[in-house]
Amino acid sequence: METMFLNIAFQAEVNRSEDPDYEEVARRNCNEDPNTRKTAIEELRNMIYERGQCTPRRMDDAYLLRFLRCRRFIPALAHKLMIRYEDFRRKNAYLYDCSAFGLQSVKNVYGGTLPDSPVNGRITLMRFGRWNSEEVPIEDVVRCALIMDEIAAMQPRLQILGVTIIVDLEGLGVRHVSKLTRTVASQIVALMGVSFPINIHGVHVVNYNWFLSTFFSLFKQFIPTAAWARLHFHGYDMSSLHKHIHPEYLPPEYGGQCQHVISTEEWLRKINIYKDDFMVEELRALGFKVENEKCDKWYDV
Repeated sequence: METMFLNIAFQAEVNRSEDPDYEEVARRNCNEDPNTRKTAIEELRNMIYERGQCTPRRMDDAYLLRFLRCRRFIPALAHKLMIRYEDFRRKNAYLYDCSAFGLQSVKNVYGGTLPDSPVNGRITLMRFGRWNSEEVPIEDVVRCALIMDEIAAMQPRLQILGVTIIVDLEGLGVRHVSKLTRTVASQIVALMGVSFPINIHGVHVVNYNWFLSTFFSLFKQFIPTAAWARLHFHGYDMSSLHKHIHPEYLPPEYGGQCQHVISTEEWLRKINIYKDDFMVEELRALGFKVENEKCDKWYDV
């Protein structure tokens, strides 16, 4: 039964259909109104053409909708986000030059819980202390977050539900911090919603001490003032974290009851199995390398 649940959940990761059951959630989370959606999309499209500050690779409704949904359907803010996103892609094209599903060496640095929370959306774990800094290049750690973001942005349900990030710094040491540069710090902040069409409800930092003040100061310079309201520091106090995220949706390591914790390796493997032609074409258009193999018998996986 658990295997069946997880397979169905991963099938949903490549589902791009608009679900009418999420209409009320879209109104609450994104300020989305079906009656004015088309008008907002056209306003954003016209803004892009008239201002000429960026040249998106796509201009269709579904693509523009990604940016509107995570900026409360305010076209001017969605336009600013699109400029930052296109600027990120241009400056960091080398990050896309890799095998989209060949980053298994990153292992347990990232993770997530299932099912998604109706309040917090997708609970995503960033556990940088688990990164093997001697064997895995920091670029691959960033690349793994990049592929996760790009695939999440394709899915209408996640565009609406949004994401809550837990940054777990347990085990982070000098060997990790020494690999961080200003460029890497800016990339990670960008991928946490600053320059990506991802609706971030909050970022919760746990399991840290005074030693990591250098780590924080490196990232602080790239975090916009408006984003600080969504950044929460809990230290080792899980009861503080529970005030924001119900334990039902947290793993046991954070005082929760959720048993479905998906590792980086499992996520990459399953998405590679369920990917469809649209996803392959999109990832290749972004610059990723994607092999053609896939498994049609999902129930045997």
